[in-house]
Amino acid sequence: MSTVRIAIVGLGRLGRRHAANLQQTHGAQLVAACSPVAEERDWAATALPGVALYADYAEVLANPDVDAVFLVTPTSLHAEQIIAALKAGKHVFCEKPLALNVEDCLAVEAEAARHPQLKVMIGFVRRFDASYRDAAAKLATGSVGRPYLLRSQTCDRNDESGFFVRFSASSGGIFMDCSIHDIDLARWLLGNPKPKRVWATGTNALHPALAEHQDVDNGVAMCEFEGGQLACFYASRTQAHGHETLTEIFASEGRLSVGANPRANRVEISDAHGVRNECVQDFYQRFAEAFVTEAQVFVDTIRDNRPSPVTLADAREATRIGLAITQAFRSGEAVSL
Repeated sequence: MSTVRIAIVGLGRLGRRHAANLQQTHGAQLVAACSPVAEERDWAATALPGVALYADYAEVLANPDVDAVFLVTPTSLHAEQIIAALKAGKHVFCEKPLALNVEDCLAVEAEAARHPQLKVMIGFVRRFDASYRDAAAKLATGSVGRPYLLRSQTCDRNDESGFFVRFSASSGGIFMDCSIHDIDLARWLLGNPKPKRVWATGTNALHPALAEHQDVDNGVAMCEFEGGQLACFYASRTQAHGHETLTEIFASEGRLSVGANPRANRVEISDAHGVRNECVQDFYQRFAEAFVTEAQVFVDTIRDNRPSPVTLADAREATRIGLAITQAFRSGEAVSL
């Protein structure tokens, strides 16, 4: 396949950015866009000239000119939309997480097994970030010895509009929404160890309304893996300075750190307040290039008939650990996997 004809489904904030990236992706052609929201289709009519617009996902799947779908939709829809796309003969990219329960993950895996010629890739974008890739390569060569502990955090700038408070009812909670990336990193960078036990706690520092959905704006979790490896996760929605993604990997002969300073650029400001730097303001600013790479890898996976670099099993395990952490937080007790 020389050109992959893609339909993007979901045109919210992230969907619009994915659409822009796909228009610049080598070997891809954005031919359709779908959203049940009229305002989003109005945006697409202006921003995506020449792209067919749909309100109904089923109509997208019925279009023979669409080779693949790019799902940027609510998590609660992911599994059923992936399965429908596979049955329609379409390749699938889907934003993380795969689903909000393990049963749906397994249903997707079973359907994908019935269509081995079709590619399915889940959007764990940090795997496509240059710095994380470099860290993974260093670990693979043993340059710092055997990794035994990963500490990773996803910290968002405080959003006083309360968007994530309204989103909490369907997000699965802070650990499924934010820490799912860190969980995937832990499995990837520690060599895919088998999880053994998790524990979690949290607090609402600024947004008490989250308690209605058994959610928090700051959470901490620990995961123990078989073989003795450990991971510690911190998720926050209340940072004052901006977005901060930080991962540290402690190993027998050294330590790797990715993102220790969430700087927006290499400029340092020295004045009466001291020496400082400006910070990235959201996750997309931090991972803009990784999203571009991710889209290109998905298209190349189809064009070159390669295995997906992020498997459905990877996505299922991240969901399984995230769900166990959420259960541990809500029960106040450690959960064995």
